Amino acid sequence: MIYDALFGKPLISLIVVGFAGILVWYFLSRQRPTTRLVVQILFFAVMTLILVGSGIEPHRFQGYQSEDPQALLVIVAKSLWWVHLAWAVIGFIRLYLVLEGSPREARLLQDLVIGIVYIGMALSVLAFVFGVPIGTIVATSGVVAIILGLALQNTLADVFSGIALTLGRPYVIGDWILLSDGTEGRVVESNWRATHILTGANNVVVLPNSFLAKLGLTNVSRPDETHLLILTIRIAPTRMPASIRQIMLAALTSCNSIVREPAPVVALKGLDATSLEVELQFRVTSPSQRVPARNEVLDLVYRHCKSAGLLLAVPPAAQVLTADLPTEENAKPPTVTPLALIEAIPVFATLTSDERQKLADTTTVRQFRKGDVIVRESEMLPSLMMVRAGIIVARREGEERGRFAPGDFFGETGLLAGMQEVCTLEALTPVTIYEIGQAAFAPLLSERPALAEEIAEALAGRAERFRDGVALPPEQARNAHAILKTIRTIFRA
Repeated sequence: MIYDALFGKPLISLIVVGFAGILVWYFLSRQRPTTRLVVQILFFAVMTLILVGSGIEPHRFQGYQSEDPQALLVIVAKSLWWVHLAWAVIGFIRLYLVLEGSPREARLLQDLVIGIVYIGMALSVLAFVFGVPIGTIVATSGVVAIILGLALQNTLADVFSGIALTLGRPYVIGDWILLSDGTEGRVVESNWRATHILTGANNVVVLPNSFLAKLGLTNVSRPDETHLLILTIRIAPTRMPASIRQIMLAALTSCNSIVREPAPVVALKGLDATSLEVELQFRVTSPSQRVPARNEVLDLVYRHCKSAGLLLAVPPAAQVLTADLPTEENAKPPTVTPLALIEAIPVFATLTSDERQKLADTTTVRQFRKGDVIVRESEMLPSLMMVRAGIIVARREGEERGRFAPGDFFGETGLLAGMQEVCTLEALTPVTIYEIGQAAFAPLLSERPALAEEIAEALAGRAERFRDGVALPPEQARNAHAILKTIRTIFRA
């Protein structure tokens, strides 16, 4: 019965099977490519069996008369056979033509091969179904292709350059690249025609692939996202170069915005009567962190120079007399007294001279050796601590969360709100601290509520900075905002 149904009227049976295969293939989920491939092969096999059983050769053109009632059926049947053959081959390509770890390249290669399969299918249908002389078409299409190629020269150049860039993989989506023409930014989209780059100015630059392929390209994201920065600092030669180098290294060591590994490098580049030229080399986590890191390093260099009594050198173009240049013998570096440190801290800028002097008179000096614990986690500091010299590291559960440098202060959580410290503070180098007790602060906080708010806001800003740099935990920021809210409630009452 099945034999009679299939081979009694083979052309009609083949057409029915062909359209049934199209419907089944259409309704099968694309999430099941293996099942779709098996179904395509089964329908193709049945159609091949019907053609062979009925004596029809799909790969040969068998002449027929236009008035032949079977002519249309033969054309439809053989066309469906070629379509199913192409779909079965495409199913194999989609399933097995895979580049491990390179989905974009695999997809592009699949599309190219599938395009070739469709072209081959179309030429086969023309040749073996309709008897069209392919040789003549190819010769004629060559002339047409030349005309179209000249008209679409730029577009084709973009397309083929896009293929070359995709296969060569000089960058992927998300990479930060720098072009030889100065364009710099993160790749947000790449297609057959153009590449879209998001610049630091938050603009999207669209570059044609043919233009991009001609430029020199630096992929800043490889082998990783870390980015090297180099700053040149000129210091007055009032100390031994080795001592100046150690101070610059301490400035880099105390920075929270740079990468710890590989360690930053301080290189002495030149020495003359006017300056010692020092090159600071350090890495940041990504190119987007260059400006914050550069700002923090410059700030820390100034603070460490101020703390150590170093003088910045005059600019190279400045006209100075040799006799006026500071030397190791006649240099008079500024002394960092408690009053000078208080005046240098921004939160105390609103105080009058008398108020700053009263604070300075109440300060006590505390010294810590390298490795000494200043305060442990969950302990409370009832006084404000200002770092005069050295570096302090903040650790929570044994993990480093941030560092304090000269000019930084801590202890405000206990002073203002009676809260415990969330981190253990340990001296990374020999440390000198100026301490101001609660008794000296109480009158100022009563008379100047804004001072308490500024200190709490500085704490909140520091906690946010440390958290963004994978430093202090989020609860430190919540504590800072809680302190600020408590202070405002108290002083408004």
